[in-house]
Amino acid sequence: MFDHPDFDHHEQVVYGCDEASGLKAIIAIHNTHLGPALGGLRVFPYASDGEALSDVLRLSRGMSYKSALAGLPLGGGKAVIIADPRRDKTPALMRAMGRLVERLGGRYITAEDSGTGEADMQWIAEESTYVTGLRRSEDESGDPSPFTARGVFHGLQAAVRHRLGRDDLDGVRVAIQGVGSVGAHLARQLKAAGAELVISDIDATAVTHLAEELGAATLPPEAILDADVDVFAPCALGGAIDEAACRRLKAKVVAGAANNQLATPAAGEALHRRGILYAPDYVTNAGGVIEVAWQRRSDYDRQAVIAQVERIGTTLATIFEHARREGERPEQVADRLAEERFRPDRPRAA
Repeated sequence: MFDHPDFDHHEQVVYGCDEASGLKAIIAIHNTHLGPALGGLRVFPYASDGEALSDVLRLSRGMSYKSALAGLPLGGGKAVIIADPRRDKTPALMRAMGRLVERLGGRYITAEDSGTGEADMQWIAEESTYVTGLRRSEDESGDPSPFTARGVFHGLQAAVRHRLGRDDLDGVRVAIQGVGSVGAHLARQLKAAGAELVISDIDATAVTHLAEELGAATLPPEAILDADVDVFAPCALGGAIDEAACRRLKAKVVAGAANNQLATPAAGEALHRRGILYAPDYVTNAGGVIEVAWQRRSDYDRQAVIAQVERIGTTLATIFEHARREGERPEQVADRLAEERFRPDRPRAA
């Protein structure tokens, strides 16, 4: 574990198994300096336990950085269940996961993520109080994806302003990779702002329906990197941008909702060399965690949530300007600013 390439001084890694329900889960708590670790629960049919461990370590680390730069009193954590969400999810499985979360006594708070939804959080809530993303009333969903999309929209605007010198999105060409709940919300906001869209997803039916609704062009998943656009918005699973992908991109801006978009640090350097502005993912996609963090407060205020989400654009503008002035990549600046908040006592290199 301690020699694992994705291990980054994580405070705690917990494996959970429940024979009756078939639960095989991992919870990773990265850092709790600012508060309890909050992060979503991903259900995915990982090819191996090692693949699941790599994912949960990387995702939990990203949550520490995300919450720190979003100004939240929270640390970073994540959980994964090794299962097919379409075939293996049951109320018993989710309840077993709830018991695992409860045993951590509040060090980790779970929420929905890829492969889970609000109904799953309701099942978990039967066994644990350390869960968020729940419905607050009959007509108000606890789904954080619209807030994630809103934050990405404002982050994308900030990136377009910095790299393209545009104060509006009218006629700006955007390729969206992945039109699930967040990608579809983002597409609708971009269309309303006048952007021209090219969309792609492994779910061909979802692409067809959204393209008809918005008048968007479509490309097969294997071709979306080659789209002749101004902005590439990765909104599917992580690792979409490696060095080979960097060479294919025609966009001048990368800003999307996916976690861990850069497959390696070298991919970020490759983007920088080509003059492609990268909006660090954990800054850009923080709208959802801002919403679920507010959901746990007794003074929940929707307008205050929206205002905090929209400040993502301001945060990114500051990062871009620091990067330009200091000759660094945006992700390097973002990492440093986040670490100053959640690792204040870490020795600094001379």
